[in-house]
Amino acid sequence: MNTDRYNRQIILPEIGGEGQRRLTTAKVLVVGAGGLGCPVLQYLAAAGIGLLGIIDHDRIDITNLQRQILFNTSDAGQPKAQIAQNRLQALNPDITIKAYPEELSDRNASELFAAYDVIVDCTDNFSAKFLINDVAVKLGKAVVYGAIQGFEGQVAVFDAAQGPCYRCLHPRPPRGVILNCAESGVIGALAGMIGTIQAMEVIKLIIGHESFQSLYGNLLIIDSKTMEVSHLTIPKSGNCPVCSLSAAEIVPHYTSPVCFSAIVREIDNSDLPTLSGCVMIDVREHEEWDQGHIPEALHLPLSALNRDPEIFKPYRHDSCVLYCQRGLRSQKAAEILLQAGFSDIYSLKGGYEAWLLTKS
Repeated sequence: MNTDRYNRQIILPEIGGEGQRRLTTAKVLVVGAGGLGCPVLQYLAAAGIGLLGIIDHDRIDITNLQRQILFNTSDAGQPKAQIAQNRLQALNPDITIKAYPEELSDRNASELFAAYDVIVDCTDNFSAKFLINDVAVKLGKAVVYGAIQGFEGQVAVFDAAQGPCYRCLHPRPPRGVILNCAESGVIGALAGMIGTIQAMEVIKLIIGHESFQSLYGNLLIIDSKTMEVSHLTIPKSGNCPVCSLSAAEIVPHYTSPVCFSAIVREIDNSDLPTLSGCVMIDVREHEEWDQGHIPEALHLPLSALNRDPEIFKPYRHDSCVLYCQRGLRSQKAAEILLQAGFSDIYSLKGGYEAWLLTKS
């Protein structure tokens, strides 16, 4: 081990040579190499984590660069996991880095998690977070959780052996749709803040010094607009749908949020008059619909469609134009319907916000 590289942390009495040895022999899997994953990976690689795994199926897009600081403009179109591996190996050639350019699913999660000590959740959707939690509980792994939206970020540490799991906080998906960064927006610096805190929690777990206080059972919430920090104590639920079960009873399930292969046709507001007799369908949630919608549009939320595509059955033979707030959820809804056998389906480009601009 090249102790010169880690000198500034070894001289800390809470770490020392023994703490550095633990870091060097630790195995950490980071799920997601996006806004959170990039700072997590950089700081863990720099700290000398012996085996660092990266799983991400996505490719780099120019819109990622505002917050995903491992990547450059010239990386656009390349697999995130492999580019991240290259960058991190250049940062620290003394550690082992494994890239998995694939989607985490119920088919590969158990085998992957079994090879690592700590799992870092840097994902942006409930399906992945539930899968990570359920497999980690089944295998007895600690999860360092992070989430960001807009100007707010959250960090927690979940380990069913030490306290609550993620399902004690969120037993099931919320009724409404939780927007991802592409629709709700996020400030890049916040991703750096939350990812860095996640990295610190991982380091604390591995070293285990008596002075360290982990976020076990606590949800740290940061409002970056005001820099207000709050802690929410998460009680362990005796009725938790996962950690109240035995390992043998836990059966992880996963529904991929990744787009289907069906090609969705987009349509601009200016082209709507060419679709005579088309049915406008708002796929946003009730609260959004109540705040304003396109006149004469029908309301069939994406959350209801996810549960039962048959709610669209009366419109199977109509030309349907789906819209949401900005045009992303309507694409998802259109994909589901196309997979279900619908044919004359369109997504309104730019969504309700674009429609409002044409009326201003």
